[in-house]
Amino acid sequence: QVQLVESGGGLVQAGDSLRLSCAASGRTFSTYAMGWFRQAPGKEREFVAAVSWNGKITYYADSVKGRFTISRDNAKNTAYLQMGRLKPEDTAVYYCGVSLGYSDFESLNEYDYWGQGTQVTVSS
Repeated sequence: QVQLVESGGGLVQAGDSLRLSCAASGRTFSTYAMGWFRQAPGKEREFVAAVSWNGKITYYADSVKGRFTISRDNAKNTAYLQMGRLKPEDTAVYYCGVSLGYSDFESLNEYDYWGQGTQVTVSS
């Protein structure tokens, strides 16, 4: 079992930056990949970014590449999503997830545990 708690969301203006955190507990943190997804009102949950168990391999959706950075600190059992140059279309509830698998980290179905989500709202 893994428990996840996201934090760091809020209301910001277009062009601002924000850092989300995802604190994990339960299963040993360094044994699984972490991902961030988001869900806007009326839309399906979509992939944002993922990071391998050791932090050395990262994956990004095209829509956030170059603006967002995913990272993890295995000593703190925490994953991060640094978001820059935010746009109104980035407005969504952001969820972190745990994948116990080894591939296809962009797929929602590869994730075994989810946090409760944190709201990010970007005003124009």
